[in-house]
Amino acid sequence: MDGTATDRFDLSRFEASRNRLASLAYRLLGSAADAEDSVQDAFLQWQAADRQLIKVPEAWLTKVVTNLCLDRLRSAQARRERAVGSWLPEPLLDGDPMLGPADTFEQRESVSLAVLTLVERLSPVERAVYVLREAFSYSHAEIAEILDITKPASQQHLHRARHRITAARRSGGEADPASARRIVEEFLAAASSGRTERLVALLTDDATAISDGAGLTEKLLRYDTPQRIAAIAQAGFKPTTAKRRFADATMRVHYALVNGAPATLFVVGGQVVGAVTFDIANGKIATVRGIAAPTRIARLTEAWRQHESDTPLIAQW
Repeated sequence: MDGTATDRFDLSRFEASRNRLASLAYRLLGSAADAEDSVQDAFLQWQAADRQLIKVPEAWLTKVVTNLCLDRLRSAQARRERAVGSWLPEPLLDGDPMLGPADTFEQRESVSLAVLTLVERLSPVERAVYVLREAFSYSHAEIAEILDITKPASQQHLHRARHRITAARRSGGEADPASARRIVEEFLAAASSGRTERLVALLTDDATAISDGAGLTEKLLRYDTPQRIAAIAQAGFKPTTAKRRFADATMRVHYALVNGAPATLFVVGGQVVGAVTFDIANGKIATVRGIAAPTRIARLTEAWRQHESDTPLIAQW
């Protein structure tokens, strides 16, 4: 095989792993843009390496990407960007290859916005062990090799990570898709019509709402009672003349699945200008997230433009 053919073969080996590597990086970083950068950095290392000495490319690339992500998480810039109260995961439209694998409940849960937020409480190594084990089913021996730790250390990191995530996670399991959609449609109808009592009834007693303020505020906005959430939902969802002028009378509200959870997308001329996601627990809404910062929804907008949308919940906002 000549040099050109070898390069093509090695490129194809890398491309065969690209989606899996991007999914791993996204779970570790919670940012699609950072995940793509990490995978590209891994590609540069792959090109520079003596690939004839790499016996198992998948294992080599997994180790490189994982450690690139850990380096990014440990950086001073990341610590500033991920300061408590200012960070949210980047939402992805269902079907995005960066969300895979999704065959098991554990795999789907590991990419939910709820768990991506919770893993921020873990140390970088705990996060890596948790993701490699729960989402990719690596053995502790394999994880130890990837992270240059011992097998018992890997087991201990997983135990601590599971404990911390389980302690903070909402109970309720996976919501039935049809029921989840019905709940969101009822929430939207109650918010847009101003029915406060119905809105409150759809929320759990300890419901929370989080908004990034469309990127205009340094800290996330938080609302911690059903009554406050109902008030902010009515203000956000209820159509007004001013909002119609802002949207140039083309705003539509669509139902979608984002990171496996029900969501409403506000769309103007094919561009997503905001997403509201809902965590459902035991038939009620436990968490509402409003995400509209352009940097957080860029990839979601790109995916939406290639998505065949159904009839909007609100066709003329």
